[in-house]
Amino acid sequence: MTLPIKTASRPTTADDEAIRPAMFIDGQWTVGTSGESTLVRAPYDGRVLARVPVASRDDVDRAVGAAARAYRTTKLTPFERYEILARASAIIRERADEFARTISDEAGKAMKDARIEARRAWQTFLLAAEEAKRIHGEGVPVEATPGSENRMAFTVREPIGVVCAITPFNAPLNQINHKVPTAIAAGNTVVLKPAERTPLSAIRLVETLEEAGLPKGIVNLVLGPGGRIGDQLLEDQRFAAYSFTGSTDVGRRIRELVGLRRTLLELGSNSATIVHRDADLERAASAIVRGGYAYAGQICISVQRVLVHESVSEQFLGILAAKVREIVVGDPSADETDVGPMIGEDQAKRAEAWIREAVQQGARLVVGGERNGPFLMPAVLAEVRPEMKVVCMEAFAPLLAVETYRTLDEAIASANETMYGLQAGIFTSSIDTAMYLARRIEVGGVIINDTSNYRVDQMPYGGVKNSGMGREGVRYAIEELTDPKLIVLNLGKPE
Repeated sequence: MTLPIKTASRPTTADDEAIRPAMFIDGQWTVGTSGESTLVRAPYDGRVLARVPVASRDDVDRAVGAAARAYRTTKLTPFERYEILARASAIIRERADEFARTISDEAGKAMKDARIEARRAWQTFLLAAEEAKRIHGEGVPVEATPGSENRMAFTVREPIGVVCAITPFNAPLNQINHKVPTAIAAGNTVVLKPAERTPLSAIRLVETLEEAGLPKGIVNLVLGPGGRIGDQLLEDQRFAAYSFTGSTDVGRRIRELVGLRRTLLELGSNSATIVHRDADLERAASAIVRGGYAYAGQICISVQRVLVHESVSEQFLGILAAKVREIVVGDPSADETDVGPMIGEDQAKRAEAWIREAVQQGARLVVGGERNGPFLMPAVLAEVRPEMKVVCMEAFAPLLAVETYRTLDEAIASANETMYGLQAGIFTSSIDTAMYLARRIEVGGVIINDTSNYRVDQMPYGGVKNSGMGREGVRYAIEELTDPKLIVLNLGKPE
């Protein structure tokens, strides 16, 4: 594990000056009306990937208007939704390498992880296609109530309307795939606003939907910083629902501004993984290295806190440190790279400062922690305390904070001593221990003999406390983006 040489940002050239028609409004690609633009740069070396437009207020208004109009006038049948999403899935699968390259370039994600994200993308679209044909209600036994013997009741699920999808930089393709295809499968229309730093995956995905035959207005794409267009999106009353992945602070603001409208929020975390004294330490350490440092720790469910039984803590730390030293840090486009740069030098500096502060407060830096530009070497901190930022706040960086415990109840108390509750991991060879912990840890998902970082796209995914509300996962997201309608028949005797 060696620190990469700092790369220099390439200056803007004349070839970079053309603004790409990268917003998609009412079925047309456009540069918009603001006349403003921004450069998309690769985090690894600063090279310019594209110049894209920044939406004006008029652009946003037209996008929402197009989505609202399409919702009223373009009613795709469930099978038509299936066909379009299935075609899009096939296109993504055919061009998976191109999608992976885009992800790696704009997000700085190691190619081995970018390929996984691209593979998940076509699978998620296929899941959404299939679920479009399975949306159903249920019978309601109102006839069991005296006086209602002649009545029959059932529910149907109906689309909710226009959905605002706001996505982060850390999974620039897959985060969209839990918002846009699920909204389409449910019969809704969408306005998509991707992260300012990583719009290119979103552009490529919308191009795919257009090629797959999606009618105009059903998906609209606007670009720009959240501070520029975010409030306009939140204040527009034509939106029926908001699906957002990002920070807890922004999620809280969304809740304050949108009022009674539906919100699906996947927010921050500082996920814990427990390693009990009877665990397979080699297996646990390998999984924790993968779960803590993939994409430089910039994943909502990355392992951040490791709770280890005191009887095996030193042995585990030795195994963990040895595996961390084997991590290859460098050019994300290289097949051998495990960890690339963070999304920007500003975030690497912040994480470096947190590590230094923890050491000053008494933590022991076991390995890593050096920074060069946007690269932060994977770090392990031991002897940490609950009040340290590396423990109590979301690091979103390649660092692990290792604590020890004596009893299971101490482990539970430590795991729950946080404002977050997204997912947790447990390593143990005892089913009794696993279930004792799983029933008492305050999170949305518990992963046994794996880390908090485990996720597949058909499972319910979401958190409790300040980690958000609602559930993603294709079928569960569709449920969030539809409403049950009750129909009651008062049946008479036929003549």
